[in-house]
Amino acid sequence: MIRVGIVGASGFAGGELIRLVNQHPDLELTFLGGNSSAGRRPAELHPGLRLDLGLTVEPVEAGRVAERCDVVFLATPAPVSARLAAELADRVACVIDLSGAFRIRGRALHERWYAKADRSEELADRFVYGVPELVGDALKDASLISVPGCYATAITLGLAPLVLELGLNLKTVLVDGKSGSSGGGIQLRTADLHPLRNGAIAPYAPTGHRHAAEVGDFMERSKPGTIGSLTMSAYGVSHVRGLLASCYVFTDDPVDLRELQRAYLRFYKKHHFVRVRRNNETLIPMPDPQATLGSNYCDVTVLHDPDGGRVVVLAALDNLIKGAAGQAVQALNKRYGLPEERGLTMQPVMPA
Repeated sequence: MIRVGIVGASGFAGGELIRLVNQHPDLELTFLGGNSSAGRRPAELHPGLRLDLGLTVEPVEAGRVAERCDVVFLATPAPVSARLAAELADRVACVIDLSGAFRIRGRALHERWYAKADRSEELADRFVYGVPELVGDALKDASLISVPGCYATAITLGLAPLVLELGLNLKTVLVDGKSGSSGGGIQLRTADLHPLRNGAIAPYAPTGHRHAAEVGDFMERSKPGTIGSLTMSAYGVSHVRGLLASCYVFTDDPVDLRELQRAYLRFYKKHHFVRVRRNNETLIPMPDPQATLGSNYCDVTVLHDPDGGRVVVLAALDNLIKGAAGQAVQALNKRYGLPEERGLTMQPVMPA
């Protein structure tokens, strides 16, 4: 059994990690870490988890964590992750960080979007950007893994066949992102109060989002295609879970809808958790985030708009599973040579 610790156990992603690790046949949950929630049981923090795990949340001391864990998930804010990763690196076999502390490789770009996450550049260079479908063998035996953000996962999986399979030069990519309230975490903010959030379409990041910077940073190192500029507007909607990334792609390269669809099917043929869908294949237009809730799937659709001179890529996922905890467990599976779907075979819950 692989011994697993979760730091940040009181948050939404931390709760999902507890649930997923507990049902995984090859993992044993041996440590729960936190600060303000120290001394509390998982069932107190997450009402859906009525589990007697024999664990309570404890303060994090690197030496004790290393004695009890082979893998540590950091479901903590970026500044906390930057500090804890430095303390745990080389003391546990694998650290998997769910924050933005190590997602962006370039120093200047990191400091623009994560100024409070003070990190060592030497440590940052050691992290593998953990999109299991795209980085392949790089996750095997990796000691430090940075899990992409929820929007970044959807956008990257949506655009990858255009860049990596077809080798297109994407002149401009405009992303319209809509996400449920759980994406903002568990900290109370006035804008997230039910009377203000319910029924809202709130443009909380209309002129830029750090997840778009993360995608650009990763894709810049990818070949053979290129992305000239990638910008994003993000909106909060009244859903609790799930997000949809609508990517409007402009390129001077010739494109054909049939070839686009074939390329996406080829690219994701062997990847269990990316479902390439036709927009009109079900009773409701696809992809729709509600058709992914509770699962580790990302649904992707590619369309061609010849009148608008654009390719439209739509990607939907559950921001707490494929966009956070599920992808983290998927990366662990890859790291230890387990089947990618181990412990992640749950189907979407709909309606939810």
